[in-house]
Amino acid sequence: MSEILFISDLHLTRDNPGGLERFAQFVSGISDRTRQLYMLGDVFDFWIGDDGAKILGHDRIEDRLCTLSSSGLELFFVPGNRDFLVGQDFASRTGCTMLEDPSVIELDGERILLTHGDTLCVDDIEHQQSRAVMLSSKWRVAFLNKPLEERLDTALSLRMKSEESKQSKPMSIMDINQSHLEKVMLAHGVKTVIHGHTHRPGIHEFSLDGLPARRYVLGDWYTQNSILSYRSGEFTLH
Repeated sequence: MSEILFISDLHLTRDNPGGLERFAQFVSGISDRTRQLYMLGDVFDFWIGDDGAKILGHDRIEDRLCTLSSSGLELFFVPGNRDFLVGQDFASRTGCTMLEDPSVIELDGERILLTHGDTLCVDDIEHQQSRAVMLSSKWRVAFLNKPLEERLDTALSLRMKSEESKQSKPMSIMDINQSHLEKVMLAHGVKTVIHGHTHRPGIHEFSLDGLPARRYVLGDWYTQNSILSYRSGEFTLH
């Protein structure tokens, strides 16, 4: 009986050895019945370019992912707002298939929308403005042309500012906007969405265009693993 796994918001960094150990244990514990693993963003706490994996200490993580893909497990990666610079060199080294945000997959004939989730938080205007800047080709090219050490300093500074900004924001505006979510789901013809980003794991059921709809939210990995599994037509949030 095969299964499919979904994870996000691991925020892997050398500064959190506990998180690295949890990821290592997760990888070693993946069973032979698992055929696909979807990583829905913020796997890394930050990313400074595919040529910066070693300086961040993430080359060992790449090796573990490569081992998984070499064993026949299909790996898929949706970049998040922390690791949006993950690119094709990373994909080639690990065997991951890069997916756009959002992407639609089919499970047993049902269309499922996969997204990191920050694009659904439209009430967080500051985040959306910053996101637009950093996803622009102009910002990306300018950043990646800087020396690695300068990129690292910039990334650490941006991370600090982001954490400080969160402290002054109401939790409500950092969550998804339900009305916007429903518009996105209708536009993609789906009744199920899976996302992370908010660090609020849960299963939300609601009505969409008169039919039952579901939103699965993956949690972060700061203190424990958060995994959504799909087996025999059923989702289970662990």
